[in-house]
Amino acid sequence: MASRPSFASLDSGTESPEYSVESPMAGRGAPGAEPLRSGSGGLWLPWPMRVLPWAAILIVGYRAVSSILRNERPSTAPAGNGAAAALAPSFPIMLAAAYSLQFGQVYLNSSPGNATERANELAAFIPANVGALQPEFGWTGAGTMKLQSEQVAGIDVRSAHTAVVAVIATIIGRLAELGVPVYASGSGVIVPGDPARLPAPAAASLPDSQAVASGPPAQRALSGGVSAFFRAYAGGGQATLNRFLAPGASVGGLGGAVGFVSIASLTVPPGGATRGIAVTVSWMVSGQVSCAVLQFAAIYDMSVIDRPRGRWYAREIRASTQPMGTQ
Repeated sequence: MASRPSFASLDSGTESPEYSVESPMAGRGAPGAEPLRSGSGGLWLPWPMRVLPWAAILIVGYRAVSSILRNERPSTAPAGNGAAAALAPSFPIMLAAAYSLQFGQVYLNSSPGNATERANELAAFIPANVGALQPEFGWTGAGTMKLQSEQVAGIDVRSAHTAVVAVIATIIGRLAELGVPVYASGSGVIVPGDPARLPAPAAASLPDSQAVASGPPAQRALSGGVSAFFRAYAGGGQATLNRFLAPGASVGGLGGAVGFVSIASLTVPPGGATRGIAVTVSWMVSGQVSCAVLQFAAIYDMSVIDRPRGRWYAREIRASTQPMGTQ
C-alpha cells in the first residue's frame, strides 16, 4: 500500500507510514455442562399420579377438536380508547402542508390591478358560499402585498378533520407567521376561514460561552495542513482530497463552487489521538468578473486523527453549531 501525506506532512514533503489494524482474537467459550443422568433404581410413581397427566392431555385434545368443528374464534377484550383512536382516520398532514403553501402563494399576493385574477384563484381554496360573498377572502381591495418566500413551520392537528398549519413567510421584507385553518374530509381539503396573522418567531438568546483553549503542540502541527486540506476541499478533486483522509473516511469536495482564501481561526482542544477541532474558513465565490470579489466566512467542525509522529488526517467534516467568536 502506498503511503499517504497528512495534514502535518504534506507541506513539509515527508511521508506518513502506512496504517495497520490489529485484529482482536476471539476468546474460547467454556465447555458446556453435561446433562444429568438418572439412576437405575428409581421408584415407580403411584398409579394415580401417572393417570392424571394423561387425563389432562385427553381433555385438552377434546376441547381443541370440538372448537375446530364448531368454528370458534378466540374471544377478544373490547377495544379501549387507545384502540379506538388507532382505528380512527388520521389527519392528512402532508397534504394539508402542501395545500397551505399553495394557498399562501395566492392569498399573500395582492394588488388592486390583479384583484379579479386573485379572486378567481382563491376560489379553488375556499368554500363556494364564502367565495360568492367575499371573493377576496377578507381583503378590502386596497393596498399591495407581495410574498417573497414561505415555509411550513408546523401543524397543530385539532381533530381528525381540522388542523392549523403554521406558515412562516417573508412579506415585503418582513418575517411573519400565518395560521392557516384547514378542513380535510376523505381526499379533499379546504381553507374554511380567514387565516390568522401571528407574531414571527422570536430570536433566541444564546447561553454565555467561553472560547475553548487550544493544545499548542497539536495546533502547530495542524495549522499548515488544514490550509492545504481546505484548498483541496474547495476544488482540488477527489483524488487530491483523499490524500488528507483517514482510512475509511468519506468526504466529498465543493467542486470549485468557492475558492480558498485563508484560515481565519483554528481551535484544537487538548485531547488524545482523536480530536474534534473547529475551523473558520474564509471563502471567495468563484466565477466573478467584477473587481470586488465576494468573500464570506464559514465555520466547520472536524474530526481528525493523529497517527505516529504528529501526522493528522481528517475523518469527518460538518457544519458547526458553535457561536461566532468562540473558535
